[in-house]
Amino acid sequence: MYDWANSAFATIVIAGFFPLFFKEYWNAGVPVTESTFRLGLANSLASLLIVLMAPVLGAVADYLGRRKGMLLLFAAFGIVMTCGLYMVAEGQWLLAAFLYALALVGFSGSNIFYDSLLPFVSDRKDVDKTSALGFSLGYLGGGLLLTLSILMSLYPQSFGLADTNAAIQLSFVLVAIWWLVFSIPLILYVREPGDHPHEVTAAVFSVGFKRIWETLHEIRRLRNAWIFLLAYWLYIDGVDTIVRMAVDYGLSLGFDKQGLILALLITQFTGFPAALLFGQFGSRYGPKAGIYLALLVYMMVTVWGAMMENVWEFYVLAFCIGLAQGGIQALSRSMYARMIPVGRTAEFFGFYNMLGKFAAILGPLLMGWVGAMTGNPRAGIVSLLVLFVGGGLMLLRVRPEQA
Repeated sequence: MYDWANSAFATIVIAGFFPLFFKEYWNAGVPVTESTFRLGLANSLASLLIVLMAPVLGAVADYLGRRKGMLLLFAAFGIVMTCGLYMVAEGQWLLAAFLYALALVGFSGSNIFYDSLLPFVSDRKDVDKTSALGFSLGYLGGGLLLTLSILMSLYPQSFGLADTNAAIQLSFVLVAIWWLVFSIPLILYVREPGDHPHEVTAAVFSVGFKRIWETLHEIRRLRNAWIFLLAYWLYIDGVDTIVRMAVDYGLSLGFDKQGLILALLITQFTGFPAALLFGQFGSRYGPKAGIYLALLVYMMVTVWGAMMENVWEFYVLAFCIGLAQGGIQALSRSMYARMIPVGRTAEFFGFYNMLGKFAAILGPLLMGWVGAMTGNPRAGIVSLLVLFVGGGLMLLRVRPEQA
Protein backbone atom coordinates (compact mmCIF):
# COMPACT_ATOMS: atom_id res chain seq x y z
CA MET A 1 0.00 0.00 0.00
CA TYR A 2 2.93 2.37 0.40
CA ASP A 3 3.68 1.88 -3.30
CA TRP A 4 0.06 2.91 -3.91
CA ALA A 5 0.55 5.91 -1.62
CA ASN A 6 3.79 7.44 -2.85
CA SER A 7 3.44 6.58 -6.54
CA ALA A 8 1.03 9.51 -6.81
CA PHE A 9 4.07 11.74 -6.24
CA ALA A 10 6.15 9.86 -8.82
CA THR A 11 3.36 10.02 -11.39
CA ILE A 12 1.82 13.45 -10.96
CA VAL A 13 4.72 15.49 -9.60
CA ILE A 14 7.91 13.93 -10.98
CA ALA A 15 6.68 12.67 -14.34
CA GLY A 16 3.54 14.69 -15.04
CA PHE A 17 2.31 18.06 -13.88
CA PHE A 18 5.46 19.47 -12.29
CA PRO A 19 7.64 19.43 -15.45
CA LEU A 20 4.68 20.73 -17.44
CA PHE A 21 3.89 23.51 -14.97
CA PHE A 22 7.56 24.26 -14.43
CA LYS A 23 8.08 24.94 -18.14
CA GLU A 24 4.84 26.77 -18.95
CA TYR A 25 3.97 28.60 -15.70
CA TRP A 26 7.03 28.99 -13.51
CA ASN A 27 9.34 29.46 -16.55
CA ALA A 28 6.93 31.35 -18.79
CA GLY A 29 8.79 33.07 -21.64
CA VAL A 30 12.05 31.20 -21.03
CA PRO A 31 13.65 29.26 -23.96
CA VAL A 32 12.75 25.55 -23.81
CA THR A 33 16.37 24.39 -23.60
CA GLU A 34 17.00 26.69 -20.62
CA SER A 35 13.93 25.51 -18.70
CA THR A 36 14.93 21.90 -19.44
CA PHE A 37 18.37 22.60 -17.99
CA ARG A 38 16.80 24.15 -14.87
CA LEU A 39 14.57 21.10 -14.38
CA GLY A 40 17.50 18.75 -14.87
CA LEU A 41 19.53 20.75 -12.34
CA ALA A 42 16.73 20.55 -9.72
CA ASN A 43 16.49 16.77 -10.19
CA SER A 44 20.26 16.41 -9.99
CA LEU A 45 20.70 18.49 -6.82
CA ALA A 46 17.98 16.52 -5.03
CA SER A 47 19.62 13.28 -6.10
CA LEU A 48 22.98 14.54 -4.84
CA LEU A 49 21.50 15.09 -1.36
CA ILE A 50 20.21 11.52 -1.31
CA VAL A 51 23.59 10.24 -2.51
CA LEU A 52 25.27 11.94 0.43
CA MET A 53 22.72 10.85 3.04
CA ALA A 54 21.52 7.40 1.98
CA PRO A 55 24.29 5.12 3.31
CA VAL A 56 24.50 6.87 6.69
CA LEU A 57 20.72 6.89 7.12
CA GLY A 58 20.54 3.22 6.21
CA ALA A 59 23.23 2.30 8.72
CA VAL A 60 21.53 4.33 11.45
CA ALA A 61 18.14 2.76 10.71
CA ASP A 62 19.57 -0.77 10.95
CA TYR A 63 21.46 0.08 14.15
CA LEU A 64 18.32 1.51 15.78
CA GLY A 65 16.01 -1.10 14.28
CA ARG A 66 13.71 1.73 13.13
CA ARG A 67 13.47 1.45 9.39
CA LYS A 68 9.75 2.17 9.43
CA GLY A 69 10.20 5.22 11.64
CA MET A 70 12.79 6.69 9.26
CA LEU A 71 10.49 5.94 6.34
CA LEU A 72 7.65 7.89 7.93
CA LEU A 73 9.91 10.80 8.87
CA PHE A 74 11.05 11.30 5.28
CA ALA A 75 7.56 10.71 3.92
CA ALA A 76 6.17 13.44 6.20
CA PHE A 77 8.87 15.84 5.00
CA GLY A 78 8.08 15.06 1.35
CA ILE A 79 4.35 15.50 1.94
CA VAL A 80 4.81 18.96 3.48
CA MET A 81 7.12 20.14 0.67
CA THR A 82 4.67 18.86 -1.96
CA CYS A 83 1.89 20.88 -0.35
CA GLY A 84 4.13 23.93 -0.56
CA LEU A 85 4.10 23.83 -4.37
CA TYR A 86 0.46 24.96 -4.22
CA MET A 87 1.54 28.42 -3.03
CA VAL A 88 4.26 29.18 -5.60
CA ALA A 89 3.26 32.07 -7.87
CA GLU A 90 3.78 32.36 -11.62
CA GLY A 91 7.38 33.03 -12.65
CA GLN A 92 8.87 31.89 -9.31
CA TRP A 93 10.85 29.06 -10.86
CA LEU A 94 13.61 29.11 -8.24
CA LEU A 95 11.20 28.62 -5.32
CA ALA A 96 9.35 25.92 -7.28
CA ALA A 97 12.60 24.11 -8.01
CA PHE A 98 13.67 24.40 -4.35
CA LEU A 99 10.43 22.92 -2.97
CA TYR A 100 10.41 20.23 -5.64
CA ALA A 101 13.98 19.22 -4.81
CA LEU A 102 13.15 18.97 -1.09
CA ALA A 103 9.98 16.97 -1.82
CA LEU A 104 12.07 14.66 -3.97
CA VAL A 105 14.49 14.18 -1.06
CA GLY A 106 11.55 13.14 1.15
CA PHE A 107 10.20 10.78 -1.51
CA SER A 108 13.56 9.20 -2.32
CA GLY A 109 14.67 9.00 1.30
CA SER A 110 11.50 7.20 2.37
CA ASN A 111 12.01 4.66 -0.43
CA ILE A 112 15.37 3.61 1.03
CA PHE A 113 13.63 2.30 4.14
CA TYR A 114 10.59 1.04 2.27
CA ASP A 115 12.78 -1.12 0.04
CA SER A 116 14.70 -2.37 3.09
CA LEU A 117 11.48 -3.81 4.53
CA LEU A 118 11.00 -6.14 1.54
CA PRO A 119 12.90 -9.14 2.99
CA PHE A 120 10.79 -8.87 6.17
CA VAL A 121 7.42 -9.04 4.41
CA SER A 122 8.27 -11.72 1.83
CA ASP A 123 10.20 -14.97 1.82
CA ARG A 124 12.97 -15.57 -0.73
CA LYS A 125 10.77 -17.74 -2.95
CA ASP A 126 8.11 -15.07 -3.49
CA VAL A 127 10.25 -11.93 -3.40
CA ASP A 128 9.95 -11.27 -7.17
CA LYS A 129 6.16 -11.47 -7.04
CA THR A 130 5.95 -9.37 -3.89
CA SER A 131 8.17 -6.64 -5.29
CA ALA A 132 6.26 -6.64 -8.57
CA LEU A 133 2.91 -6.50 -6.76
CA GLY A 134 4.03 -3.33 -4.99
CA PHE A 135 5.05 -1.62 -8.22
CA SER A 136 1.87 -2.84 -9.91
CA LEU A 137 -0.35 -1.31 -7.23
CA GLY A 138 1.72 1.83 -7.45
CA TYR A 139 0.94 2.17 -11.14
CA LEU A 140 -2.75 1.61 -10.52
CA GLY A 141 -2.99 4.04 -7.59
CA GLY A 142 -0.93 6.71 -9.32
CA GLY A 143 -2.98 6.26 -12.47
CA LEU A 144 -6.29 6.71 -10.66
CA LEU A 145 -5.23 9.98 -9.03
CA LEU A 146 -3.68 11.14 -12.29
CA THR A 147 -7.02 10.51 -14.01
CA LEU A 148 -8.78 12.74 -11.48
CA SER A 149 -6.11 15.42 -11.88
CA ILE A 150 -6.41 15.34 -15.67
CA LEU A 151 -10.18 15.71 -15.46
CA MET A 152 -9.75 18.69 -13.15
CA SER A 153 -7.29 20.32 -15.55
CA LEU A 154 -9.56 19.75 -18.57
CA TYR A 155 -12.82 20.80 -16.88
CA PRO A 156 -11.79 23.08 -14.00
CA GLN A 157 -15.18 24.83 -13.75
CA SER A 158 -16.90 21.51 -13.13
CA PHE A 159 -14.78 21.16 -9.99
CA GLY A 160 -15.35 24.74 -8.86
CA LEU A 161 -11.90 25.90 -9.98
CA ALA A 162 -11.04 29.09 -11.84
CA ASP A 163 -8.85 27.63 -14.57
CA THR A 164 -6.40 24.88 -15.53
CA ASN A 165 -3.59 26.47 -13.54
CA ALA A 166 -5.68 26.32 -10.37
CA ALA A 167 -6.47 22.67 -11.10
CA ILE A 168 -2.81 21.75 -11.47
CA GLN A 169 -1.90 23.59 -8.27
CA LEU A 170 -4.67 21.74 -6.42
CA SER A 171 -3.35 18.44 -7.78
CA PHE A 172 -0.15 18.94 -5.76
CA VAL A 173 -2.25 19.14 -2.57
CA LEU A 174 -4.20 16.02 -3.57
CA VAL A 175 -0.92 14.15 -4.04
CA ALA A 176 0.13 15.06 -0.50
CA ILE A 177 -3.23 13.95 0.96
CA TRP A 178 -3.16 10.68 -1.03
CA TRP A 179 0.41 9.98 0.08
CA LEU A 180 -0.51 10.57 3.72
CA VAL A 181 -3.79 8.63 3.83
CA PHE A 182 -2.55 5.51 2.08
CA SER A 183 0.56 5.34 4.25
CA ILE A 184 -1.70 4.49 7.21
CA PRO A 185 -1.83 0.70 6.50
CA LEU A 186 1.97 0.56 6.68
CA ILE A 187 1.92 2.55 9.92
CA LEU A 188 -0.64 0.23 11.52
CA TYR A 189 0.20 -3.23 10.24
CA VAL A 190 3.86 -3.57 9.16
CA ARG A 191 6.12 -4.79 11.95
CA GLU A 192 9.90 -5.03 12.02
CA PRO A 193 11.34 -8.15 13.67
CA GLY A 194 13.59 -8.03 16.70
CA ASP A 195 14.13 -5.65 19.60
CA HIS A 196 15.39 -2.08 19.45
CA PRO A 197 18.16 -1.98 22.03
CA HIS A 198 19.75 1.29 20.92
CA GLU A 199 18.46 4.74 21.77
CA VAL A 200 18.56 7.79 19.50
CA THR A 201 21.61 9.88 20.45
CA ALA A 202 24.18 11.95 18.60
CA ALA A 203 26.53 8.98 18.85
CA VAL A 204 24.43 6.85 16.52
CA PHE A 205 25.55 8.92 13.55
CA SER A 206 29.21 8.21 14.31
CA VAL A 207 28.22 4.53 14.50
CA GLY A 208 26.46 5.00 11.15
CA PHE A 209 29.63 6.35 9.51
CA LYS A 210 31.65 3.48 10.97
CA ARG A 211 29.19 0.89 9.66
CA ILE A 212 29.30 2.46 6.19
CA TRP A 213 32.94 1.43 5.83
CA GLU A 214 32.14 -2.04 7.11
CA THR A 215 29.29 -2.35 4.63
CA LEU A 216 31.46 -1.04 1.77
CA HIS A 217 34.06 -3.71 2.45
CA GLU A 218 31.38 -6.38 2.73
CA ILE A 219 29.69 -5.34 -0.52
CA ARG A 220 33.01 -5.62 -2.31
CA ARG A 221 33.40 -9.16 -0.96
CA LEU A 222 29.89 -10.01 -2.16
CA ARG A 223 30.96 -10.07 -5.80
CA ASN A 224 27.52 -10.51 -7.35
CA ALA A 225 25.99 -7.69 -5.30
CA TRP A 226 28.88 -5.36 -6.15
CA ILE A 227 28.76 -6.00 -9.90
CA PHE A 228 24.98 -5.78 -9.89
CA LEU A 229 25.12 -2.36 -8.20
CA LEU A 230 27.44 -1.07 -10.93
CA ALA A 231 25.12 -2.39 -13.65
CA TYR A 232 22.09 -0.97 -11.88
CA TRP A 233 23.85 2.40 -11.55
CA LEU A 234 24.09 2.61 -15.33
CA TYR A 235 20.75 1.35 -16.59
CA ILE A 236 18.54 2.87 -13.89
CA ASP A 237 20.05 6.24 -14.83
CA GLY A 238 18.37 5.97 -18.22
CA VAL A 239 15.11 4.71 -16.73
CA ASP A 240 14.83 7.54 -14.17
CA THR A 241 15.81 10.19 -16.69
CA ILE A 242 13.05 9.12 -19.08
CA VAL A 243 10.53 9.18 -16.20
CA ARG A 244 11.56 12.67 -15.10
CA MET A 245 12.15 14.30 -18.46
CA ALA A 246 9.67 12.68 -20.89
CA VAL A 247 6.96 15.34 -20.59
CA ASP A 248 9.56 18.12 -20.81
CA TYR A 249 11.00 16.44 -23.92
CA GLY A 250 7.58 16.24 -25.57
CA LEU A 251 6.94 19.92 -24.86
CA SER A 252 10.32 20.78 -26.38
CA LEU A 253 9.24 18.99 -29.57
CA GLY A 254 6.08 21.10 -29.63
CA PHE A 255 3.55 18.42 -28.63
CA ASP A 256 0.31 19.46 -26.93
CA LYS A 257 0.42 19.24 -23.13
CA GLN A 258 -2.92 17.42 -22.85
CA GLY A 259 -1.63 14.77 -25.22
CA LEU A 260 1.51 14.32 -23.16
CA ILE A 261 -0.42 13.85 -19.94
CA LEU A 262 -2.65 11.32 -21.72
CA ALA A 263 0.51 9.45 -22.71
CA LEU A 264 1.53 9.36 -19.05
CA LEU A 265 -1.86 7.89 -18.21
CA ILE A 266 -1.29 5.18 -20.82
CA THR A 267 2.01 4.33 -19.13
CA GLN A 268 0.35 4.05 -15.72
CA PHE A 269 -2.44 1.69 -16.68
CA THR A 270 -0.16 -0.38 -18.90
CA GLY A 271 2.30 -0.64 -16.03
CA PHE A 272 -0.30 -2.14 -13.67
CA PRO A 273 -0.70 -5.55 -15.39
CA ALA A 274 2.79 -5.46 -16.94
CA ALA A 275 4.53 -5.29 -13.54
CA LEU A 276 2.55 -8.32 -12.37
CA LEU A 277 3.51 -10.24 -15.52
CA PHE A 278 7.17 -9.33 -15.03
CA GLY A 279 6.92 -10.67 -11.48
CA GLN A 280 5.65 -14.00 -12.84
CA PHE A 281 8.32 -13.96 -15.55
CA GLY A 282 11.04 -13.30 -12.97
CA SER A 283 9.83 -16.12 -10.75
CA ARG A 284 9.87 -18.55 -13.67
CA TYR A 285 12.95 -17.52 -15.66
CA GLY A 286 14.87 -15.46 -13.12
CA PRO A 287 14.97 -11.71 -12.50
CA LYS A 288 18.05 -11.25 -14.70
CA ALA A 289 16.18 -12.43 -17.81
CA GLY A 290 13.31 -10.06 -17.01
CA ILE A 291 15.69 -7.11 -16.62
CA TYR A 292 17.24 -7.84 -20.02
CA LEU A 293 13.81 -7.95 -21.62
CA ALA A 294 13.01 -4.55 -20.15
CA LEU A 295 16.37 -3.12 -21.26
CA LEU A 296 15.67 -4.20 -24.82
CA VAL A 297 12.38 -2.30 -24.72
CA TYR A 298 14.10 0.82 -23.37
CA MET A 299 16.77 0.79 -26.06
CA MET A 300 14.07 0.60 -28.75
CA VAL A 301 12.17 3.44 -27.05
CA THR A 302 15.29 5.63 -26.95
CA VAL A 303 16.05 5.19 -30.66
CA TRP A 304 12.44 5.72 -31.72
CA GLY A 305 12.02 8.67 -29.37
CA ALA A 306 14.93 10.49 -31.00
CA MET A 307 13.29 10.16 -34.43
CA MET A 308 9.58 10.59 -33.71
CA GLU A 309 7.61 13.38 -35.39
CA ASN A 310 3.99 12.83 -34.38
CA VAL A 311 2.20 12.76 -31.04
CA TRP A 312 0.71 9.31 -31.79
CA GLU A 313 4.25 7.97 -31.69
CA PHE A 314 4.57 9.39 -28.19
CA TYR A 315 1.51 7.33 -27.22
CA VAL A 316 3.07 4.16 -28.59
CA LEU A 317 6.29 4.86 -26.73
CA ALA A 318 4.28 5.51 -23.54
CA PHE A 319 2.70 2.07 -23.93
CA CYS A 320 6.12 0.46 -24.43
CA ILE A 321 7.55 2.24 -21.39
CA GLY A 322 4.57 1.06 -19.35
CA LEU A 323 5.38 -2.51 -20.34
CA ALA A 324 8.98 -2.29 -19.13
CA GLN A 325 9.22 0.32 -16.38
CA GLY A 326 7.57 -1.47 -13.48
CA GLY A 327 9.25 -4.73 -14.44
CA ILE A 328 12.80 -3.41 -14.44
CA GLN A 329 12.24 -1.59 -11.14
CA ALA A 330 10.57 -4.53 -9.39
CA LEU A 331 13.00 -7.21 -10.55
CA SER A 332 16.03 -5.05 -9.79
CA ARG A 333 14.77 -4.60 -6.23
CA SER A 334 14.02 -8.28 -5.71
CA MET A 335 17.25 -9.47 -7.36
CA TYR A 336 19.30 -7.25 -5.04
CA ALA A 337 17.26 -8.32 -2.00
CA ARG A 338 18.39 -11.91 -2.63
CA MET A 339 22.06 -10.92 -2.46
CA ILE A 340 22.25 -9.02 0.85
CA PRO A 341 22.25 -9.95 4.57
CA VAL A 342 18.70 -9.77 5.94
CA GLY A 343 19.68 -8.08 9.21
CA ARG A 344 21.35 -5.14 7.43
CA THR A 345 18.87 -4.40 4.69
CA ALA A 346 18.62 -0.64 5.26
CA GLU A 347 22.39 -0.25 5.00
CA PHE A 348 22.61 -2.26 1.81
CA PHE A 349 19.55 -0.62 0.29
CA GLY A 350 21.09 2.70 1.28
CA PHE A 351 23.89 1.96 -1.18
CA TYR A 352 21.36 0.65 -3.71
CA ASN A 353 19.40 3.89 -3.59
CA MET A 354 22.58 5.95 -3.41
CA LEU A 355 23.77 4.56 -6.72
CA GLY A 356 20.32 4.95 -8.24
CA LYS A 357 20.19 8.60 -7.22
CA PHE A 358 23.81 9.22 -8.17
CA ALA A 359 22.89 7.99 -11.62
CA ALA A 360 19.92 10.37 -11.57
CA ILE A 361 22.35 13.25 -11.06
CA LEU A 362 24.09 12.44 -14.33
CA GLY A 363 21.15 11.46 -16.53
CA PRO A 364 19.00 14.63 -16.41
CA LEU A 365 22.11 16.81 -16.55
CA LEU A 366 23.41 14.85 -19.53
CA MET A 367 20.14 15.09 -21.41
CA GLY A 368 19.68 18.78 -20.59
CA TRP A 369 23.30 19.71 -21.29
CA VAL A 370 23.52 17.88 -24.63
CA GLY A 371 20.20 19.42 -25.70
CA ALA A 372 21.35 22.91 -24.67
CA MET A 373 24.78 22.59 -26.33
CA THR A 374 23.38 21.29 -29.62
CA GLY A 375 20.15 23.29 -29.56
CA ASN A 376 18.39 20.01 -30.38
CA PRO A 377 16.48 18.09 -27.66
CA ARG A 378 16.65 14.93 -29.82
CA ALA A 379 20.40 14.77 -29.30
CA GLY A 380 19.80 14.72 -25.54
CA ILE A 381 17.67 11.60 -25.59
CA VAL A 382 20.11 9.74 -27.85
CA SER A 383 22.76 10.18 -25.16
CA LEU A 384 20.76 7.89 -22.86
CA LEU A 385 21.32 4.88 -25.10
CA VAL A 386 24.85 4.36 -23.81
CA LEU A 387 23.49 3.94 -20.26
CA PHE A 388 21.21 1.04 -21.20
CA VAL A 389 23.89 -0.69 -23.27
CA GLY A 390 26.55 -0.22 -20.58
CA GLY A 391 24.27 -1.50 -17.83
CA GLY A 392 23.30 -4.54 -19.88
CA LEU A 393 26.93 -5.45 -20.55
CA MET A 394 27.84 -5.14 -16.87
CA LEU A 395 24.83 -7.28 -15.88
CA LEU A 396 26.24 -10.17 -17.93
CA ARG A 397 28.83 -10.71 -15.18
CA VAL A 398 26.23 -11.10 -12.40
CA ARG A 399 25.45 -14.67 -11.28
CA PRO A 400 22.37 -14.39 -9.02
CA GLU A 401 22.17 -18.14 -8.58
CA GLN A 402 25.46 -17.94 -6.66
CA ALA A 403 24.19 -15.28 -4.22
